[in-house]
Amino acid sequence: MALGAFKKQTPERAPLLARVQSRLRGGPEPVKGFAHQPEPLMRGSYAKGCQLIAGNFRFAGHLVEAPGASIWGLTAPDALFSEVIHGCEWLDDLAAVGDGVSRKLAQAWVHDWITRYGAGSGVPWRSDVIGRRLIRWVSHAIFLMNGQSSDQNKRFFASLSVQAKYLGRNWAATPPGQARFETLTGLLYAGISLDGLADTVLPVSQALARECDSEIDAGGGLSTRSPEELLEVFTLLSWAARAVSDAGHTVQPGHSAALERMAPTLRMLRHTDGGLARFHGGGRGAEGRLDQILESYPAALPEASGQHMGFARLEHRSSSVIVDASAPPSGRSSLQAHASCLAFELTSARSPIIVNCGSGTQLGPDWRRAGRATPSHSTLCIDGVSSARLKSGAEGEQLVGGPRRVTAKLDVTGDKSQLFASHDAYLKNYGLTHVRKLELDSTGAVLSGEDTLGSLDEKARARFEAHMDQNALSGVGFSIRFHLHPDIDPSLDMGGTAISLTLKNREVWVFRSAGAVDMRLNRSVFLEKDRLKPRPSQQIVLSSRVMEYGARVSWVLVKAQEAPLGRFVLT
Repeated sequence: MALGAFKKQTPERAPLLARVQSRLRGGPEPVKGFAHQPEPLMRGSYAKGCQLIAGNFRFAGHLVEAPGASIWGLTAPDALFSEVIHGCEWLDDLAAVGDGVSRKLAQAWVHDWITRYGAGSGVPWRSDVIGRRLIRWVSHAIFLMNGQSSDQNKRFFASLSVQAKYLGRNWAATPPGQARFETLTGLLYAGISLDGLADTVLPVSQALARECDSEIDAGGGLSTRSPEELLEVFTLLSWAARAVSDAGHTVQPGHSAALERMAPTLRMLRHTDGGLARFHGGGRGAEGRLDQILESYPAALPEASGQHMGFARLEHRSSSVIVDASAPPSGRSSLQAHASCLAFELTSARSPIIVNCGSGTQLGPDWRRAGRATPSHSTLCIDGVSSARLKSGAEGEQLVGGPRRVTAKLDVTGDKSQLFASHDAYLKNYGLTHVRKLELDSTGAVLSGEDTLGSLDEKARARFEAHMDQNALSGVGFSIRFHLHPDIDPSLDMGGTAISLTLKNREVWVFRSAGAVDMRLNRSVFLEKDRLKPRPSQQIVLSSRVMEYGARVSWVLVKAQEAPLGRFVLT
């Protein structure tokens, strides 16, 4: 679809759109320079830049060691590795080093890309990858052009022009969501920056605003329910708004309104250590990015507790609890989603305690599937069966068969916060509903919980009885898991009736349970995007069986010892 699809053509718009299409389809004059260059807003890593200079290429969960090699001469271990390097985010890291060696390397790699892929296809020419690349090439243009010959810089501008024109023809074919936001932001950067493309800024800005209206809901959330994806989209929109404003153009109302909706939601999804809750394929977010972006949005701080994008937050003093209190995403929005209904994470000051295992996407398909399963989350699971299952399709593995009805009620008073939540994912096969109650006291030092599996009506009881008959009246086995962050040192105490959790800062929490349950410490893993392999960790597992129409397990986490140097609270 051409750029004329930005808006329905009307007589008064036709001349403008004709000029836009002419510019982006190869107008009479090639782009020869910059009309305006946006300020680089991305923060790279000095350490990663030094590793690149040394020939250590660490991307997408892989490390390729090739001193002296071009980044384009590597054999990509998988498609994700290829996507990452063609997006050129590594330019942020080389620019963070900022010396002559890093500049020459960046220049060589960019011109090598033009030689190898400048008229290519495939992953390097996927619209969202082009958008990502244009943002970097434009933002770091001075770094890339400094000391280059006139012919080299002409070649650089020619490639920028070709890529912008390609996006102008193909942006609408990009799937909605983060990919399309990357595509349109890259196209907007090109229109603002490249001489002769100013006519494209308005229609691209309007298209971006319409994406905001359609993809970002009234509560500032995304349909994927991924906190980290929300941060990535928020970052793109913030960069785009800053570039438009600095160039003297007007940020569209829909664009500005989306940013204002998203900022409080991101704050609500941030733990007291500054990292995002790790749900639905997302991690804690790039180091420092959330704080950097939110600096521009000091207003609209959320209440201490609340519900946003299907998550509930309980917070007192230096403790934060974030709970997945809604049904999982569906359809194509679920391609990265997890079966994590009613799972929670607990952080004390700067120390994560209870976590979810996280996304194993960059560690291969087996770890990716394992990370999406209910046992990889801090919640209850029946017989090892996930509360939703994976189904392969043309676009990937979607989440299907999840809970049809999820309830959540958050009560906040001066002395405590309580969440009452339930889901019916196990009702059809077992006749049981999972009900979870969480309570955080006003000191933030006591988190108590109660997990119930029950047959709540006659129809549910009949299903439970049928399951019992089919399984020789053996009951329904279930486990409640509490995955611990790798920095936690757990130990069984009091004859195995309690588990002490020693944090890295020497703060101590104690876990106890009540009821007829078996309590164990088992092995677990912590999956992170920047790691080459899973980090070993441990999990607390409470196991029992439902023998009648219901079973209830109570548990409590109590801070028994403060950190020696006191609390550190992120404000």
